[in-house]
Amino acid sequence: MDKEPFENEEWVQALNMICESKAEEMRLIGYEQVTADDIWRCVSSKYEKTGIPPLHKLVNDVLSLKATALMNYMTIAAYKGSPFQY
Repeated sequence: MDKEPFENEEWVQALNMICESKAEEMRLIGYEQVTADDIWRCVSSKYEKTGIPPLHKLVNDVLSLKATALMNYMTIAAYKGSPFQY
């Protein structure tokens, strides 16, 4: 079996940087309270049952995340009582 091209620490650093970039984009369009953790929770929630996909899929999902999808996720999470820090 081929070794995974990214070790866990590299994945974490790369994904954190990408999530922070997306959070900054959201702040620029008026969603000032959005954090990188909010972005990650929204994107990773899609993989709770199937497991984490390859890195390229994660990057695509983060970078293509729309503000409406994030706000829908955060609203539903708030109704369910999930912890979001505002």
